Amino acid sequence: MPRLAVPLTESQIRALEPRATRYCVADGNGLVIEVMTTGTKVWRFRYTLNGTRQPLATIGDYRMISLRVARAKAQKYAEMVAQGISPVATARRDRGAESKAEVLREAADLYLATAMAGKSAEYRRTTRRALDKDVLPAIGGKPINAVTADDIVEICERIKNRGSPKMALHTRNVVKRLYAYLMARQLATGNPAEVVPARSIATFESRTRVLSGAEIGNMLRAIDASSIRRPLKLALHLLVLTMVRKSDLVESTWAEFDLDNALWTIPAARLNMGRDRIVYLPHQAVSMLRELHRAKASRKFVFPSVRGDDRPIAKSTLNQAVKALGLDVEHFVLHDFRRTASTHVRELVQGDDTFDGVSALDADALSPEDEAVQQRRIVQGWADFVDQQLETARRMASRPA
Repeated sequence: MPRLAVPLTESQIRALEPRATRYCVADGNGLVIEVMTTGTKVWRFRYTLNGTRQPLATIGDYRMISLRVARAKAQKYAEMVAQGISPVATARRDRGAESKAEVLREAADLYLATAMAGKSAEYRRTTRRALDKDVLPAIGGKPINAVTADDIVEICERIKNRGSPKMALHTRNVVKRLYAYLMARQLATGNPAEVVPARSIATFESRTRVLSGAEIGNMLRAIDASSIRRPLKLALHLLVLTMVRKSDLVESTWAEFDLDNALWTIPAARLNMGRDRIVYLPHQAVSMLRELHRAKASRKFVFPSVRGDDRPIAKSTLNQAVKALGLDVEHFVLHDFRRTASTHVRELVQGDDTFDGVSALDADALSPEDEAVQQRRIVQGWADFVDQQLETARRMASRPA
């Protein structure tokens, strides 16, 4: 019987390095992976027939055959050996078939195991979800080259009919990348997703949603009265006050803040821009940040993950917190906070004669010193406006029914 071995993982296999001489690492059930001096990794099957150890049977190149597929083949060969049949001829035929009639399900498995190895966990998760939920149930059993553009269109239409045009386009793009991978390895002769134009799948209207003052107040009151963690309540309130992107806030570090001078400097590297961004903080935001600093769950991140202080909360955390509240705000997403703030700030500035007709958002007309003074007035005016809406919402909620 084959010697028992601890099953390998994809990460362990990727980590195997070449040595001066080639060597084998066992996965179990007779399956081994041989690492050549060149770095090439080849699946082999080790077996004994009629009491005699036989030469290794070759299954195929690791780059072309995933761990799951290699295990399935090893199982098939082990069953043949148990019947007293040599698997060598079958293994040879299987290797010849690898590049001829591979079905899409196994090709997708190979793609996920190899091409996705260096990608982020979130990227791998969304790719796998698109394949497992919509693509493979529909066409996973088809040979690679039997999949057509009509198949892709049908899958995307089905997703759009669920009310998810963005997911439809994402799924088309996943299939497109999968086939580009297969073509590069001569496993596919064409890319059926490439001939399906993106514009034929989904067109997106630009969002124009702006919350009214009352909606701002009611939302913040509901957040404040909820049972979600205090840091998340403060994060949502700060998102309104600072007018920054969600990722800018949740990934912020304490080193970026000068609370004594009410300044937040977002590094250019984090923004993928040519220079740092200066955010002037109203006194309400400074108070919230000081509260967070006193608690200081992490030495580095303002909003650390509950799983450890060496990383920030996930970008989706705030979305999930708001969704869990079940707020009665029609067609709202968190990104609407920025558009809402911009709209209300313009209205506040236009109604304030002390700005002498200069647009508060037109920095080119001001000296750096005047711009800083003006920006501080703007953010403080906006924060005061938000406070007024929140207080109004609290008063309305406390009135007897």
